[in-house]
Amino acid sequence: MKDYFLHQLPNGIRVVHKQVSNTKIAHCGFILDIGSRDEAPGQEGIAHFWEHMAFKGTHKRKAFHIINRLEAVGGELNAYTTKEKICFYASVLDGHFDKALELLTDITFDSIFPEKQIEKERNVILEEMAMYYDVPEDAIQDDFDTLLFPDHPLGVNILGTPQSVRSFKRADFTAFVQQHLNTERVIFSSVSAMPFEAVLKLAQRHLAHIPASHAPARQQPLPTYHPSVKQVQRSLTQSQCAVGSTAYALDHPQRLAFFMLINILGGPGLNSRLNMSLRERYGFVYSVDANYTPYVDTGQWAVFFGTDPKQLGRAYKLVLKELQKLCAVPLGTLQLHRAKEQLMGQLAMGEENNVSLMLMMGKSLLDLDRIDPLDSIFNEIKAITALDLQDVACQMFNPEGLSRLVFVPNE
Repeated sequence: MKDYFLHQLPNGIRVVHKQVSNTKIAHCGFILDIGSRDEAPGQEGIAHFWEHMAFKGTHKRKAFHIINRLEAVGGELNAYTTKEKICFYASVLDGHFDKALELLTDITFDSIFPEKQIEKERNVILEEMAMYYDVPEDAIQDDFDTLLFPDHPLGVNILGTPQSVRSFKRADFTAFVQQHLNTERVIFSSVSAMPFEAVLKLAQRHLAHIPASHAPARQQPLPTYHPSVKQVQRSLTQSQCAVGSTAYALDHPQRLAFFMLINILGGPGLNSRLNMSLRERYGFVYSVDANYTPYVDTGQWAVFFGTDPKQLGRAYKLVLKELQKLCAVPLGTLQLHRAKEQLMGQLAMGEENNVSLMLMMGKSLLDLDRIDPLDSIFNEIKAITALDLQDVACQMFNPEGLSRLVFVPNE
């Protein structure tokens, strides 16, 4: 039985709601199936810039009124952009749900992109770029995307380039929104103690006037993956290293097994294999992590760590050693049981965060056209075998298929 409610409005926008008890806070937001990978050459960064500009003025409100609308009642208004999504969302006392929904509708669908605000926000984004560039742990992640997906929007920094950000005018934003907004690919997601009937009534009141729009689906072909190795000199004291490759897409049958494998390798737990080896056993790093990011048609995984340049070679060999262990030696019964329990616990705690739950429901509907209950995910995890994990490791961790990016200090 589904534990959420779903309704599609005549204009194509879908409303999804999960009713939870014992909370006075309502979390709600719009998840749009538009991201930085939808940008054409010369548009790099416009999706993220649009996210910023949504707060800068509509036909009804100036920037101050947008910012103050929910803050004045103790609420929070936020947004973010990824390679495939733009999200505008809010958290308020449930008595102010109507106010939050009306404001979110206004900034999502009725922004006017004032020219004066574009100039101000342009400088803000350029400063944001400089901030990320000055943090090598962040910069190497963006540059590693470029290594994996050369000459493709998935390999372009979400923030864009200084040249593209300096070029945008009001007409560029209007054209981008009109070109890519598809109301059938928009979700209004909500988590609160409110009954679905009340949420739907308010959604119909505020969203019925939005005209239906039908943008074409993404059609950019993915580049053929070729392993690549690159070393870059930068002004830093530590060496930074990224190693990984492309990976399974969101709907791949082995995606969950690979997610578990990455969790074992370098997940958030201090008992991850890479943390136990590189930090606890040898003291080569302060932190090391592995992550896996699936997209609708591909994915990527990587290990990231920073270390003293003199230890870079040894640390990298230890990473390769752990990868090959997962290929060569299947997990024992107790190891497998503990890995499953750890992953299920992490997922359950993630669902306790109602903001994350609200956003996850919207993204899942857009990407998979379903929301898998936690019990169903747990059953899939329990069915994973040691041989499943070993098979995935052999596919993903083949040393001949790995790409590597290294930042080293200037000579």
